[in-house]
Amino acid sequence: MSRADSSDLFTPDASNPGSTVAWFCLRSQPKHEHIAASHLRKMEEVEVFNPRVRFARATRQGPVWVTEALFPNYLFAKFDWQNSLARVHYAPGVSSVVHFGSKWPTIPDQVVEEIRTMIGLEEVHVVPKEFTPGDKVKVAGGLFHGLEAVITQVMPGRERVMILMDFLGRQTAVEVATHSIVREGFGR
Repeated sequence: MSRADSSDLFTPDASNPGSTVAWFCLRSQPKHEHIAASHLRKMEEVEVFNPRVRFARATRQGPVWVTEALFPNYLFAKFDWQNSLARVHYAPGVSSVVHFGSKWPTIPDQVVEEIRTMIGLEEVHVVPKEFTPGDKVKVAGGLFHGLEAVITQVMPGRERVMILMDFLGRQTAVEVATHSIVREGFGR
């Protein structure tokens, strides 16, 4: 791929007449996105974006709120690659700056801003706990732990829902507390 093929790829050995400051994707060490972000934020002239998501996860003890990286093992940093590439690459928690051979892909400012707008200033998107009929859920803790179900009715004020689940080979409607279920589809 030649430099003319992609205007958003830098080549470290080529002279770039424009700015050398851009957003790059960084690969962190496993589950160390927050550590890498913390160390990078201490560096001068490095801007960091580490989008995360907060949600309830089913455990045997009931739902537990967890915060995880939106893109596991990845975060974003804006820096001058000519002056800061080595510093960023060897920061604690950083495994590497994503590159393909001698090409260093950049992320357009607009893309980062769109993600920031969706996630918010705190860099954490909270998945709401409110349920609606038709939501797929998983029972957390208790007798039915791990069983999947569909909400058929929300009983506001009582913090309870009616769920329909397959139990012992047939569909059964059960009334459960909202604190004993979590929305399906989140988590690794």
